[in-house]
Amino acid sequence: MAAKAPPDTKCCPPIGGSNHKFVAVACVNIVVAANAGGAFSPFGDITTLMVWQKGIVQFQEFFALFLPSVVNWLVPAVILGMTVPDTAPEACEDTAELQHGAWVVVGLFILTISMAVSAHNFLHLPPVLGMMTGLGFLKLYGYHLKRRSQFYPEVPASSPGGSALELEKLPPPDKQTPFNIFKSLERAEWDTLMFFYGIILCVGGLGTLGYLGVGSQLMYGDLGPTQANILVGFLSAIVDNIPVMFAVLAMQPAMDQGQWLLVTLTAGVGGSLLSIGSAAGVAVMGQARGIYTFFSHLKWSWAIFLGYAASIWVHFLVNSGRFTTG
Repeated sequence: MAAKAPPDTKCCPPIGGSNHKFVAVACVNIVVAANAGGAFSPFGDITTLMVWQKGIVQFQEFFALFLPSVVNWLVPAVILGMTVPDTAPEACEDTAELQHGAWVVVGLFILTISMAVSAHNFLHLPPVLGMMTGLGFLKLYGYHLKRRSQFYPEVPASSPGGSALELEKLPPPDKQTPFNIFKSLERAEWDTLMFFYGIILCVGGLGTLGYLGVGSQLMYGDLGPTQANILVGFLSAIVDNIPVMFAVLAMQPAMDQGQWLLVTLTAGVGGSLLSIGSAAGVAVMGQARGIYTFFSHLKWSWAIFLGYAASIWVHFLVNSGRFTTG
């Protein structure tokens, strides 16, 4: 009985290949979709998470932004789709295999989300407690996977005692590097995290000095909540949605639920107007370096703006009952 030959793991060529125009347009669509997809879920974006943790909007109420978020992505996607040539990519056969414990990790992820929501909604505790508890479970299971790889090492079939029959008696070994949660944490972008930490400290300092109060009066007092919340989307494209949303929460303007959902929507999807307006855009620029650039994104900002305006209109249309002020 001969051992089975390992499957062909030849990597497929990247989608789009040398068609840089297609790759640039696809990257624009990915950035818009990523920001729009995170606007209607408490866990979809940092801005929605901040609003939820503040207790201003409840967990299930964020899903009222589903249709506006879909429209925000669909309008520019249709326009961008008209520029894509009607060709099919080269066919490629590849085999993807799950490592041992993959489905358990998926279950731990679902459990972690459930614990974070339950801790906040039922126990009135910060969601971070549920998230950190889930991280603890993942670390324990990661330690189990690490120990398992030591007890059941992969034995070459050509070695003494390593026949195919004996290999079948062992649990399936991990074919890649053993799971190590600490290595995953090491790959976190700590510089980016420290950047946001510094921005939040700066915003807190501006609030202490009274500048946020002046800004709140200029925006929400003089312009009105609707105009101010729409303006927040443009500010998110220039600065970043996280410090802008933190500033709005620090101002604590008197708004109804419809307006808070509006600012959550605009802060989340407004960053799509420029490639530097969101973490998704910055990340994609790093991955498609030289192809997806600031100016390649700026070329389609008009189409993204149409989706931005359409999503605001749909929000006022489908969630009109949540507004009590102008």
